[in-house]
Parts: sequence; C-alpha cells; structure tokens
Amino acid sequence: MKGVILYNVKAGKGKVAKRLDRIVAEFTKEGFVMEPRLIDFKSNPFDGIESVEIVVICGGDGTINYVVNQMREKGINPLIGVIPAGTANDFAGAIGMPKDYVKAARKIAQGKEHAVDCGEVNGRYFVNVLSFGVLTTTSQHTSDKAKRRYGKLAYIWVGLKDLITMHRMRLKVKVDDEVFDSEALMFLVFNGETAGRFHLAHGAKIDDGLFDVLVLERRNPIVTCVNMVRHLFRGKPRAIRHLRSSMIEIHAEKHEDTDVDGQPGPEFPMFVRCQAGALRVLR
Repeated sequence: MKGVILYNVKAGKGKVAKRLDRIVAEFTKEGFVMEPRLIDFKSNPFDGIESVEIVVICGGDGTINYVVNQMREKGINPLIGVIPAGTANDFAGAIGMPKDYVKAARKIAQGKEHAVDCGEVNGRYFVNVLSFGVLTTTSQHTSDKAKRRYGKLAYIWVGLKDLITMHRMRLKVKVDDEVFDSEALMFLVFNGETAGRFHLAHGAKIDDGLFDVLVLERRNPIVTCVNMVRHLFRGKPRAIRHLRSSMIEIHAEKHEDTDVDGQPGPEFPMFVRCQAGALRVLR
C-alpha cells in the first residue's frame, strides 16, 4: 500500500523532522511505501495524488483539521493515521495513539481500520470540538511560539486573561426536536472527549454517531469558576447542561468568536451535523 506522511515542520518543536527516517522505517517493515511531504497550508496537499491510499498526519489538532478539510474538498477518503505532534493532541488521544512518534507509527502500520465520526458545521469539518465562549478560543489566541516554549502553561495563561473578560451570550439552540433559549458563558460541541487534554465530555465516544454538547449557563464569576472545577472532577453542577445529539442548530444574538479544533470557526447561525463513521482511521 502506498501513501504519504504529511508533517508540519513546526510539529513537536521540530522533532518530527528529525525522526522521519525512523517513522518511515516502521511502515516499510509492514510493507507500506510511504513518502514524507511537508505540509504547505496555502495549498491542497492532495493535489496530484488524489488516488493516495493512506495519509499519515504528523501534527496537532489544527493540522489534522486542515488535512481532513482538504480531503473533503477533493472528495477523497483515504485511510488516516495520526502521529501526535501538537500541543494538546486531543484527537490523537481520543483514538488512543501513544505520544512517542515511533511507537505511534508502529501502531498505525500494524493497526486495523476503524470508522470514526467527523463533525460538520456550515460546510466545514472538525475532528474534535466546535466551541465558543469563555476559554474556548484560547488556542487560537495563544501564539505558536508560546505553545512551543511553554506547552499547556501557555494555554492556562491566556485562559486566565479570558476569564477576566467573560460575558454572557444570548442563544437560541435546537437539539433534535428540543428548542431552548440560553444565557451561556461557554458552549462546546464535542466529537471527542477532551479540550486541551482536559476531560470535559465525560463518557463521550468518537464512534457513536453522536456529539456531546456542554452548555455552561451564566452565574456570577465565583460560582462559575466553582462549577467548572466541579465538572472537571466529574461533578454534576446544575449550571452545566450535557446533551447528546447528531444535529444541532445555534443562533446568537450578537457576534461571537468561534473555534474548531483550535482554529477560527464559522459565523452564526451554525448548523452542526455528525457524520457518523465518516473517517477511516488506522489504530
């Protein structure tokens, strides 16, 4: 089987590029013929190789998001492998990939195909989470330099500044046949379970055909912080609504920045659909 290894030169603080020979060797042992290719985010990495059978993505959630969207643009659906080389690596964690690059390559090369869900919002695809509100745009507001230098601490610093400026969002939400109004501080639509490797969508599965929707309702700042901490430790504060659905419609009274897999997201209104089993993942 022939394929490509797409890697972000900045991934893993440049360590991926140094280990490419060892990564390729793991695939060669199992009979794969793999060609490493540097990702150019200004063009479609599948130009001229539309018949590719397998694509291995070395990078974080943003890189995976980019590659999946470019696949969809081409109308192709090759097998996917993920070598976690970003900061949070939420999608890689959801599909059970080891953190070590060479071990991840070995697991992909020896793995079996699994059907994994993919989210779609306003014609754009996401693999882990769609979000907006307090703390949700932390990734896109954290510089690449800070991510490489400080890792998770960079997110926490930006997140603390976000907490200071949090505000309520007046929303109208439709989940299946239920319609409700909400004064929310945070809204998350999970395909996976984690954001920034914090476990938030407790019990979520990436192959059940459903999103896990979390809505943090408005309370005063102190109660809000307490509720978030309680939820992290698997408490069940009433201010956090947890729903499961494959179809969601969201309208906002005012503009809000949104986020998909750590990248700037779409405008409102948002129409979100779970594409059950849409991705063919080796793991």
